[in-house]
Amino acid sequence: MAFDAKIFLKNLTERPGVYQMQGDDGKVLYVGKAKNLRKRVSSYFRSSGLAPKTAALVKKICNIDVTVTASELEALILEQNLIKQLRPPYNILFRDDKSYPYVFLSDRDEFPRLSFYRGAKRAKGAYFGPFPSVLAVRESMNFLKRTFRVRQCEDTVFKNRSRPCLQYQIKRCTAPCVGLISAEDYQRDVRHTRMFLEGKAQPLMRELERDMERASAALDFELAAQFRDQIAALRQIQAQQVIESGNANIDVIDAAVAGNKACVHVLYIRHGRMLGSRSFYPNIPIDADRSEVLAEFIPHSYFKGGGGLKGGGGVDIPKEVVTSVALEDKALLEEALSIASGHKVVVKCVSRGTRSKWVELAARTAEQNLSGRLAASRSTQQRMAALAETLDLQEIPQRLECFDISHSSGEATVASCVVFGDDGPLKSDYRRFNIDGITPGDDYAAMEQALQRRYKRLQQGEGKLPDILFIDGGKGQLGIACKVLEELGVVGVLIVGVAKGSSRKPGLETLLLSVDDKVEEIVADANSLLLIQQIRDEAHRFAITGHRQRRDRKRRTSPLEGIPGVGPKRRRELLRHFGGLGSVEKASVADLMKVPNINRKVAEAIYSDLHNR
Repeated sequence: MAFDAKIFLKNLTERPGVYQMQGDDGKVLYVGKAKNLRKRVSSYFRSSGLAPKTAALVKKICNIDVTVTASELEALILEQNLIKQLRPPYNILFRDDKSYPYVFLSDRDEFPRLSFYRGAKRAKGAYFGPFPSVLAVRESMNFLKRTFRVRQCEDTVFKNRSRPCLQYQIKRCTAPCVGLISAEDYQRDVRHTRMFLEGKAQPLMRELERDMERASAALDFELAAQFRDQIAALRQIQAQQVIESGNANIDVIDAAVAGNKACVHVLYIRHGRMLGSRSFYPNIPIDADRSEVLAEFIPHSYFKGGGGLKGGGGVDIPKEVVTSVALEDKALLEEALSIASGHKVVVKCVSRGTRSKWVELAARTAEQNLSGRLAASRSTQQRMAALAETLDLQEIPQRLECFDISHSSGEATVASCVVFGDDGPLKSDYRRFNIDGITPGDDYAAMEQALQRRYKRLQQGEGKLPDILFIDGGKGQLGIACKVLEELGVVGVLIVGVAKGSSRKPGLETLLLSVDDKVEEIVADANSLLLIQQIRDEAHRFAITGHRQRRDRKRRTSPLEGIPGVGPKRRRELLRHFGGLGSVEKASVADLMKVPNINRKVAEAIYSDLHNR
């Protein structure tokens, strides 16, 4: 039944709230907020003046659900939660990412530790950031390690050292673990580290200059040289950065738009110092402009917690958010961000001063990154077209998948599945499979298990089937793939084997195509072969990474773990009594019973588990 807008609007409230526009299949097409629901929703149904995107949306509406809220502020938060949950096609969609990393300085110890930190801020200490990437954190920590030499080792390592480690030898630590620096001198280094991270570079350099003069007057030239080097390092890093006078905490945000592609670039300024930047690539409607993209990005970025206003979901919210365009909901955003952060937040559109230079930098970077992404996308699309021609397909494929197997002599076998689309790798769709229950080293069985697990889920509606499935291997692996898909009833997927040539050099691969139970060799042109090499190499990289992680986890796990009745306390008692795992493995049941808290039943369980692996 057609949607009757007049009857719906006649009975619609004028209070604030959220509206969800639904299509004929009941799926939500668009989620929006409104200060006045009747006025906002009626604007979609006027006779003229609608943007093409809005007109296309209105034609598909079969129903509208509304949720009335107490205020426009609550409507804003509910709108963001629903967009993240439902991901409607007519909203601008941003991919949720991991939380931002921080530098953490503990305060519970006599010799505090400086460390990388990501996650909920539960540990007691000072958090500095957020940094836009792990690389930015490591660069800052490397500078601090060279300059102030505060320890960065794990607490367990620190408490069990009997002599200085390599970091002391290469002048990256003062070895507080073995008492080679007094607590007073170490706290001075900690204070200097904190001042640097808080952006107090000028007061820090003045203090270091005074310390250098005092050390020189006391004829302690070695200490004076240390302060001199610290001052030089600080001046050098300041010369490399644009510095805002004062103690500014600012996010500078701008966007570039081309068709249905966009890039939002954010510069992170903390304590007057630019910590780095980050780019985001949302999916946008075809006619969205910069102001619309930024208006969607800001609440999405700062309200990641999903619960409500208080706390902001653990996201660091600066005192200022600077953009190049005026936002329609500026006052509402300021109020919401201020409540979420617990301090006043200002959203500004600037055109001059130091901040305008930052905005220009963000705009230029967004344009450059979007241009590069579009160029890579065009290249991928050209290669997709070449691949369609090579395989004699009627249509250009939209989705490719490739499987690979990785193991070390049968140990820790992992299968990878990587996915490519029009724009290249779709990393959110990548999957890994830990392979168990097969003969070690049996690649055919590993491939069969991975394909069964993958395509059984797809047949149940958990994802999309690919147009082409690439298998890294020869006729054997290709046969396994054909068999599995046939058993599962998967149709419409072209299966291609990618076999290494006799010389095993890139560019000399043999493509094997299964047609009517026969295997044909295909000669690919340069463009299509480049795409196949790219997806095959990506599957190989993803499989090797997973294999190494699984192997390393296994090797870090004690064989005593998982034995019924043997918890952490009994494991410690066993290792303390026998002096190591090797002696535990050689011990008899009677020997094991001599360990405190180990009775016959537990001793027999330990002996049986260690000797029947």
